[in-house]
Amino acid sequence: MDTTHKILNTSAAAISELKDKSIALIVTSPPYPMIEMWDNCFSQQSKKVTEALKTKSYDLAFEEMHAVLATVWQEMDRVLMDGGFACINIGDATRNCEGNFKLFSNHAKIIAYFSALGYSVLPDILWRKQTNAPNKFMGSGMYPAGAYVTLEHEYILIFRKGKKREFVTEAAKLNRRASAYFWEERNLWFSDTWDFKGTTQKLKGGSSRARSGAYPFELAYRLINMFSVKGDTVLDPFVGTGTTLAAAMASERNSVGVEIDATLCEEMLEKVEPLKAQINAYITTRLQKHLAFIEQQKALGKEKFYTAAYHNFSVKTRQEVEIVIKPVEKIVKNKGELNCSSLEK
Repeated sequence: MDTTHKILNTSAAAISELKDKSIALIVTSPPYPMIEMWDNCFSQQSKKVTEALKTKSYDLAFEEMHAVLATVWQEMDRVLMDGGFACINIGDATRNCEGNFKLFSNHAKIIAYFSALGYSVLPDILWRKQTNAPNKFMGSGMYPAGAYVTLEHEYILIFRKGKKREFVTEAAKLNRRASAYFWEERNLWFSDTWDFKGTTQKLKGGSSRARSGAYPFELAYRLINMFSVKGDTVLDPFVGTGTTLAAAMASERNSVGVEIDATLCEEMLEKVEPLKAQINAYITTRLQKHLAFIEQQKALGKEKFYTAAYHNFSVKTRQEVEIVIKPVEKIVKNKGELNCSSLEK
């Protein structure tokens, strides 16, 4: 399947290139309000944020930062189709506010906003980001009662717009079956706790910030395969270094990445050359893990298996027999757009 991946250097609050209800899935991680590395980003977009930080009115700054994000969520609501999903990776913030250490609950604020929009709030995922920090506490060390728990997790919030998506035509049903995941992946992916490391966040000079806030490929790849089908269009309104676009290519989905920083847009296009090899290495590993799982099942004496027609290997359930996972054949760069084609047998 040929897919298209657009990179738009614009504000995510107004994406004129996208039609109403044209997006099946949103996967993104916005700037985190009240995390200091994002203060400048929010200040550039809101004088109210600048003034609140200047006067050390931290609770007000928190509200105004979320008011900035709300303009993006409103635009996301316009472009997301009925039955579509929004998956938002967000961490809460801790901050020392003039000697008063406190938590700013970003995830609760976003849940409240989407709930008010009428979205179905679905069970979220706790992403436990492993840390190498030797000290797992903040504050007064071994003396009670002035120490604080260290945050080592972020949230993946999941919202559905409207009713459950339906697949009516035979073509749509066939495509959905081809988009299946493996039984053992279902058990892992649909757990409410994910435990894997983050990714390198340092950026090249010239960017408006020093770090990207990027999540790992695994996170985006799972969400895209869990909540969309082949040929859908996935949107990331804070695409950063392009992880969501790469995961969409690997999944035979179209994608649109919006990034206000022109330097990051250029960096995404520069990374195209090694991308094919990276994606295909991931897909190869995915298939190898499945084959190893099947061998383990057979060694345990499990006897009932089905055959995946396209791949001609064993699968656990009948719902997997039409699964199709293809490597990437080529990625062509065309100005602000990437065209990706899958390798046929």
